Amino acid sequence: QVQLVESGGGLVQAGGSLRLSCAVSGSIFSINAMGWYRQAPGKERELVVTVSSGGSTIFAGSVKGRFTISRDNAKNTLYLQMNSLKPEDTAMYYCAASHRPTVTITKDYDYWGQGTQVIVSS
Repeated sequence: QVQLVESGGGLVQAGGSLRLSCAVSGSIFSINAMGWYRQAPGKERELVVTVSSGGSTIFAGSVKGRFTISRDNAKNTLYLQMNSLKPEDTAMYYCAASHRPTVTITKDYDYWGQGTQVIVSS
């Protein structure tokens, strides 16, 4: 089993930055692709970014150029650096992990965290 715990969310003004963290524990060796998703009230969960085991990334168009993803294998932690935040970035942000080397659809993620709330004020 794998456990994912997100942190780093909070309230920030538009134009500000936040860094989200996803701490991975358990059967870490089995994890390959990882990603970040978000869900705003009344909306479906949507992809923010996915990263394959080889390091290839796919960003949602709405965050491209503003968000970056990084992975610290020594700390078993995945990060999402969010810059130039906009009110429309307000959502619950979820970390996801998969046994697969590459994930192209949401249902291929095997594990999910509980989420961390991000609120961007205008």
